[in-house]
Amino acid sequence: MKLAIVTAYPPSKVTLNEYAFHLVKQFRQKEAITEIVLLTDTTEGKKPTSFIEYGCKVSVRECWSFNSYRTISSVSSAIKSVQPDVVLFNLQFMKFGDKKVAATLGLLLPLVCKLRKIPNVVLLHNIMEEVDLASAGFTSNKLLQKAYGFIGSMITRLILQADVVAVTMQKYVDVLEEKYNVSNVQLIPHGTFEVSNQTPEYTIPEGSLQIMTFGKFGTYKKVESLIEAVEMVKQSSGLDLEVVIAGTDNPNVPGYLASVAEKYKHLDQVRFTGYVEEEEVPSLFKESAVVVFPYTATTGSSGVLHQAGSYGKAVVLPDLGDLALLVKDEGYRGEFFAPESVQSLAQAIETIITNDAYRIELGQLNYKASIAFPMERIADMYVDTFNTIIQKRKHTIVTQKEPSIV
Repeated sequence: MKLAIVTAYPPSKVTLNEYAFHLVKQFRQKEAITEIVLLTDTTEGKKPTSFIEYGCKVSVRECWSFNSYRTISSVSSAIKSVQPDVVLFNLQFMKFGDKKVAATLGLLLPLVCKLRKIPNVVLLHNIMEEVDLASAGFTSNKLLQKAYGFIGSMITRLILQADVVAVTMQKYVDVLEEKYNVSNVQLIPHGTFEVSNQTPEYTIPEGSLQIMTFGKFGTYKKVESLIEAVEMVKQSSGLDLEVVIAGTDNPNVPGYLASVAEKYKHLDQVRFTGYVEEEEVPSLFKESAVVVFPYTATTGSSGVLHQAGSYGKAVVLPDLGDLALLVKDEGYRGEFFAPESVQSLAQAIETIITNDAYRIELGQLNYKASIAFPMERIADMYVDTFNTIIQKRKHTIVTQKEPSIV
């Protein structure tokens, strides 16, 4: 099987690049896949493809750019040139740009594949029906929200032209099947990037307790509440705490973290790591006492939650939407807080860091949840889906060629 994957890929800063990295790492080891061609965005740095010593050939074709209006033509040309057996699209609605037209044009690619009779699967990480447009930073204007909803529905109908649309939560399957009356939506969980063969050590380094958050910040992920909550916990508990803000600005809000750093420059225990390279991720999690999700909305399953689980970390989560549902569905545990309340967030953090036995218990439960769906298992589910589509397409072609008997 020759597999083409349309995705952002490290060192890209475009969303979902890390997910692609780990998925490709597993695909490369599958006997059914003989070659992988990554159809990626253009980056200055070289893209890593030789991260393991064995597996199939992996090559990269940089054929699109964020916010480019040529994405649909450039990627279509690349797919035609590659001639893959199947194409996987690693998507969310703002994957190809934060400008409406550029983003929409890229999302038409699954339809292009269908018209060309190229087997294709869309991995759709979020759906418009479950996004709070105001909290996620799109718009608070009610009329514009309705317009976004209408446009989102039209785009979703086009994406659903793919042979299979894979989503990471059962709720998404139910919503899409009911609203669009389709039968090609499939649940394939997010999966855990790295699962060690060794049980995590639940001890944490001596010194300041690190309260860590990880992501792309500025829209519905804001860190001011976390910084202020930790200051409250310091005063009430007397503990030595450090806030670690790992990651970068959301592309829609450039300069956000710089403005936060300026605002809180008088505090000496707030650290901004900037972009975190893949090899730096393990130590980032292992050194943290707790992982916090200072979100005011959610837009899909959380890769950071799965990572926290794989390192046996306790988590503090907003009591809203998809995250709360994911915890229930996949067995994760954590302390919940009211998204708009700094006091509630402070209480949740303090509950964990002042009770070491409870912190360890949460970490153990989250590790157990994370190993239920390792990335290796997720890759197998996709390979099975690819094979089913390819065989179905071959059967259809044979059937069409057979002469009718009168």
